[in-house]
Amino acid sequence: MNHLEHLKSNKKVFFNFMNETYTIFQYSNLFLRDLQYAIMSYFEMKENPVKYSQAEILAMSFIKDMVNENELTQIDGKSWRINFEIGITKKIAEVEGVENE
Repeated sequence: MNHLEHLKSNKKVFFNFMNETYTIFQYSNLFLRDLQYAIMSYFEMKENPVKYSQAEILAMSFIKDMVNENELTQIDGKSWRINFEIGITKKIAEVEGVENE
């Protein structure tokens, strides 16, 4: 499974992971660079790291897909509003048991 498909199919896990560092919630703003760095950290944790430029491409593709699904609303060229509930507040490792692939 490629990185983008992994993000799409594990959206809840990814956003809960991101929420541990970037405090996001329904109707909050999502910034491109925050998403990019969260993607880098997420895949590094899964021992499948991505480079900065690759993470930027992944972030933009992931955002485009989420805008098409009405899960994000574009505010400007580098920020979006989150249109869904993030969910849990406990550390993702405690709740979901994030595993390496």
